[in-house]
Formats: sequence, C-alpha cells, structure tokens
Amino acid sequence: MQVCMEHSNCYHCGDPCGARSVEFDEKVFCCQGCKVVYEIFSTNGLEYYYDLEDAAGTSPDFKPQKYEYLDNPDIVDRLLEFNEEGIQVIELHIPSIHCSSCIWVLENLNRLNSSIKSSQVDFPRKKVRVTFENSEFTLKQLVVLLSKIGYEPALSLEDFTRKKSPVDRSLLYKLGVAGFAFGNVMLLSFPEYFEVQEFWLDQYKIVFRWLMFAFSLPVVVYAARDYFISAYKGLRSRLLNIDVPIALGVLTLFVRSTVDILFDFGSGFFDSLTGLVFFLLVGKFFQQKTYAFLSFERDYKSYFPIAVTRINANKEEENVEIYKVKAGDTLLIRNQEIIPVDCVLNHGDAQIDYSFVTGESQAVVKKAGDMLYAGGKQLGGIVEVETLKSVSQSYLTQLWSNAVFSKNKASGFQTITDAIGKRFTLAVLSIAIIAAGFWLWYDPGKALNVFTAVLIIACPCAIALAAPFTLGNMLRIFGKYGFYLKDTNTLERMAQTASVVFDKTGTLTTSDENQIVYEGMELTPEEASLLKTTLRASNHPLSRSLYQLLQEYDIQTLDEFTEEAGKGLEGRTDQQSIKVGSAGFVGEKGTKKPVETAVHISSNNVYKGRFAFKNTYREGLSQLFSRLKDKVGLYILSGDNEGERQTLGQLISFPLPMFFDQKPEDKLVFVKDLQEKGKVMMVGDGLNDAGALAQSDVGVAIAENVNVFSPASDAILDGKIITHLWRFMDLAKQSISIIKWSFVLSLCYNVIGLYFAVTGQLEPVVAAILMPLSSISIVVFTTVSTNFIARNLRIKS
Repeated sequence: MQVCMEHSNCYHCGDPCGARSVEFDEKVFCCQGCKVVYEIFSTNGLEYYYDLEDAAGTSPDFKPQKYEYLDNPDIVDRLLEFNEEGIQVIELHIPSIHCSSCIWVLENLNRLNSSIKSSQVDFPRKKVRVTFENSEFTLKQLVVLLSKIGYEPALSLEDFTRKKSPVDRSLLYKLGVAGFAFGNVMLLSFPEYFEVQEFWLDQYKIVFRWLMFAFSLPVVVYAARDYFISAYKGLRSRLLNIDVPIALGVLTLFVRSTVDILFDFGSGFFDSLTGLVFFLLVGKFFQQKTYAFLSFERDYKSYFPIAVTRINANKEEENVEIYKVKAGDTLLIRNQEIIPVDCVLNHGDAQIDYSFVTGESQAVVKKAGDMLYAGGKQLGGIVEVETLKSVSQSYLTQLWSNAVFSKNKASGFQTITDAIGKRFTLAVLSIAIIAAGFWLWYDPGKALNVFTAVLIIACPCAIALAAPFTLGNMLRIFGKYGFYLKDTNTLERMAQTASVVFDKTGTLTTSDENQIVYEGMELTPEEASLLKTTLRASNHPLSRSLYQLLQEYDIQTLDEFTEEAGKGLEGRTDQQSIKVGSAGFVGEKGTKKPVETAVHISSNNVYKGRFAFKNTYREGLSQLFSRLKDKVGLYILSGDNEGERQTLGQLISFPLPMFFDQKPEDKLVFVKDLQEKGKVMMVGDGLNDAGALAQSDVGVAIAENVNVFSPASDAILDGKIITHLWRFMDLAKQSISIIKWSFVLSLCYNVIGLYFAVTGQLEPVVAAILMPLSSISIVVFTTVSTNFIARNLRIKS
C-alpha cells in the first residue's frame, strides 16, 4: 500500500522516505527493496538485527543479470579459495559493513540458506569468509542473496587476478623474542643491581650471567638483524642513516657484556641491550600498524568487471573472462556497465560517461561507427560494439604502463630521523675517540672502557623512537577524522609540501547532487506534467534528474513518443506537444555553443526556456583556499570544459591558476614540471588523476566512501572533510616540530649519560636506569604532545 509520509525515516536503512513511502507490518520503508529485506529477516527469525542497531541496513540496489558471469565455472574457480568434495570457500569484500548489526546478520547467513555452513566477518577489512555446500547452492546464488539483503559484494578484475601473498608476521616474532628476553634478563639482573650478598646467589652468579648471555644472543642475531642489514647497506652506499649508530650501539653492548662475564669483570649490560632492541621494535610496530583494511595501490583492475557478454559466431550470448576478449569480438554493453576495451560502436545509442577517465562531467553521445575508449560507462540502453584491442592494449591500460606507477617515493626521500642520525653518528664517534685519547694519556687502563661506554650510553634509542611514535599517533588521529595516510613517510612529505594541485570534477564538486536551475518562461502545470511523462521513457542521466525534480506532477498517457539519439525527446497528446533536448532540437536558434550542461524545452514549438545543470561545489571551499593561499602554491586542473571558470573565480575570490580540458597525461606533466619548485600534493578522485597522483610527492585520493574504488594514492581523504585539508597540513608541520623537541629532550639524557661514560663511572645500573627512562619519556612526550595539538581539530564529517 502506498502512503504519504513525508517526514518519516525508513525503518530498515534510516533514509528519509519522501513523499512516496511503503508501509508494511506497521512500519514505514523508503522503497520496496528495504521492505523486502525486512520481510526476509522477519521470516527467517533475524529480527534481532534491528535490536542491535537502529536503521542499520542499506537499501538494496542491484541487477541480478550483472552476475550472470558467475555461471562460468572457470571464473568461479579463480575466485574461490577452496573447492573440494562439494565444499566451497570464498572471501568477499562487502563495502556496506559498518556496525554490529551487519556483523551479526552476516555471521548468521546459515539461517537464510541451509547450504551455508559458516560465515565469518573481518570487520576492519570489511570482508566476509563464507563456507557453503555447492550441491544445491552456487556462488552466484550466494552473491545474489547478499545483494538482496543490502550487502552487495564488490567483485572486480582485481579479485580475479590477485595472488594471495602470505602475511608477514616477522616483526611480531622479533618483538616477542626481544620482549621475552628483556623480561628474563631484567629478572636475573636484580641481584647484581642491589649487590645482594647471599650464599646461593654468589654460588650461581656465573650461571645467571651466562643465562643472560643466552637470552641476549637471539635478540642480537635474530631480533636486531634488520638494523645490522640496514646499517651495512647504508655504509655500502656511503650513507650514515639512523641504523648505523643503533647497530654500533647494539654490537658494542653485546661484545662489551660478553667480555665482562668471560673475564669476570662484571655482569655486563645485557639488560640494556635487550631493553634497547625491545623498545626499538615496539616503535617500529607502532609505526607499521596503520590502515591494513584500505588499499592504496588500486589500479584499473579495481574498476574493471571480471567478465563481459560476448556474441559468438552463432549469434548467441556468452559470458567470458575479460582476458579472453580479443580484437574482432562483438560485445554487448548494458546500461551502467563499464566499457572494458577500446572498440567501435556497431548498434544502439551510446551515451558514455568518461568522467572517471578524462574528468569531463558531461556524458558524450556516440553514433554507430564512433570510437569508444575503455573505462567509459554506458548510460543508455544496450549497445553492441566491436573490439579493436584486447584489455592489455587498451587506452586505459596503457596509462598504467607509465614508469611513474612503479616509482618508489620513499626511496628518494630523506626522513628527519636519518638526517639527524648522520650528525649524531659523527658526534658520538668524535666524543668516543677524544675521550679514549684523553684516558690513553691519563690512565691507559680505562681507555677501552670509556670508549665502549660512550658508544653504549649514546645509542640513539630515544631519537629512533621519536618519529615512529609521533607520526604513528598522528596517523591514527588523521584516520579518526577520515584522512587515511599510507605510511609515516607520507606525513613527513606532506609537511614539506610547497604546492597543492586540485582536480575539479568529483574533488571540488560533489557527486551526491547537482544544482538544477530553470531559466525561462514558467511552465504551466499541464506542460510540466507532459514534460515529466516524456522524460519517464528516457534512460539518460539528465532525463532521470529532471524526472525526479518533477516528482509532484501526475503522469499522463502519451499518444506519441519519439527519441532522437544525441538530440532529444518529443512527447505528444491530443492537445499539445513538448520537446526536450538540445537547443537546435527544440528550435532555439539564438543559443551559442554551450559551456555548461543544459536541457532546453519547447511547448507546441514555442521555446520556453532551459534547465541548467550546475556543479554543486563542496561547502567551505572558499575558506580552504583562503587558508592555503599564503602557505602553498595553489592550482586547479580539470578535464572539464571552461564553463565553470567564472563560478570558480567567484567562489575562491582571489586570482588562481586554472587549467581546463586537461587530459590525464597533461596532468602528469604539469605536476612533474611543478616539482622543480618543491614538493607537490595532488588531490584528485578518478582514474584520470591516477598518473598525477602517482607522480606527485603526496597523492591524495578523494572518496565519498573510502572502501569503494579510488585510484592508487598515498592517502585517501573522505570527500566530506576536504575543506579541512589545511588543518591536516598544519598538524603535519607541527608533528615535525614535536620530533625536533624530542631530539632536544633526548640530547639532555645523552649529556647526563656521557658524563658518566667519559669520566669512567658508567655502571650497569646507571645504564639500566638512563636508557629505559629516556625511551619511556620520549614515548610519553610524543604521545601527549600529538594528542594536545590535535585536541582542537573537531572536524564534523
């Protein structure tokens, strides 16, 4: 039953119901899809879904025919993780997972179909792993079932071609070894600290010392080996990175301590050694543990379908793997499907949306014989095309053959820690040599002891911890508000940004809504009703937008309807006719070539006016550019035409370089040239920006939903908070200041420790106190400081 409840929210998904709602079981739904999901849940005893979270669902919107390729056994075999003796296992990416209700219903899929044996959700990665019997239940049926209840899986060419790599847990193992050894060595060292005089302790003192040696050996050989390898590679390249003094300190601690217990000089510094390595690995783990559930390395494979519909020699339709498509094949492309290859249009009316490839926001109309490029999306009915090139040779694929996509941005960038490490190493070695030289003259017996003591106490543990904890914590603060950075190296490059380049379409504008403005003579209710009825028969995106705008008017019965591809529509009744489309089609001669998207209207061959479709810019852009203009150079690049130049100029309110009609390769070259002036941040959203994002020092991909497709990048920014980008850039610079202050604090500890070392007074207990104290104080200082400077961020997404 259709009812009018304008101010109700959907019981299933929480969206406003609007003027036309669906009522069922004394509950209101925004559409038939949400009602059907509710029926499925209530029929199968899953009502608890709504008790966990209010309006937790998502409105289902899918077409069953899009999964016909899952009838192909070759494709299914490539997607499955396990397929033996009637049992199949698959891991699916579900972008709409967001709350406890989602987890609960996805882990109870067996109630919806008894063939499903188990399902386990990995919430951070938004994945569900399903085990099912395939005797009466197929993968296609599983995917359709999930789609029906609002959890449509995201299947792409990337899922089809990826090779599962084993999870690297080596850092965890090293951390475990170092932590275990550190705890036990500290326990065995306590009698030595307090010089406890007890018979059994004196009897077994040697045993305790060799036990400490035994615990320390795997720490040096296994847990700390990455520091030795990095130091060796640095020295071979004639670079003094931060790992050189760390490796030198660890080696000196181990050798000096081994000599001490071997000749009974003392208990050595095994406690300081194991503690040093443990704290360093904690810092590395904290730095490494970022956003594993996001993919920063996406390419065209994440965007392309797994299979396509091919018309064979017998004129029959068949679903084939996309990599089996070759030149000369005839393909069928349906509404909203991606064109996977460069091809020629044979039959049908093509309206191609290239916005994600070129940045041009207006759909392009194509006729039979026209060339179509891979990556475009068909917006009309079914079209038939002839393949010119295979997937690997198509235009869009060739964009990824550019060497810029294999560039390692981190390799050519010197971090602040490595920059300090070089000076620190030279300073420590100089102090050690000078101190040893003095004691060789004054008391030769203490010279070696002083030399090793300086290397031990001046080990840059605190310096090495400052950056991981500062930048690692800042990464988490950024992520809390919807700005996800690939790694801490990206944050350091971000702090040094000299120029910011913005894409326009999808970056400065929002895809959620278009502003439609009517310019002309007012339409009568009869004309508006006839216009709505005429638009109803069209699949064109502009027609659908106008149709929604005219929702309040009644539907009439047309006597005649005609549509001319690329021109417009005409609807007739007994009394009147209406035309909608291009200016020439409706009979308006005085209109120049448009620089903005518009639909013209005429009634009974009398021109009435036009509906202008204007880009809706994100709120707060004026403030964003005003905040950034005195800090960095600003540029706007767009694949769109110049129709928005004036609007953008008024919005920004100060002169700004803007470049329109930019192809993907033009954007890449522009960023490369700009890098001669300093580090460049590129902010974009589509495949057309992928080259520029890869070339830039910091590539920021804008996404309305961070779990769906966005091009390869260094960071993913929620589109709702792009106007706060200046705040994040300020925080990045303040983070570097915190690291520098941490170095000053570390220097104070080193000065105190060097006093004991240079004067020959360094005892194991002094090292055991100073080294952990300096490390812990740096961790506390950086954590508190980063939280303090971020306290006023208060971003509302």
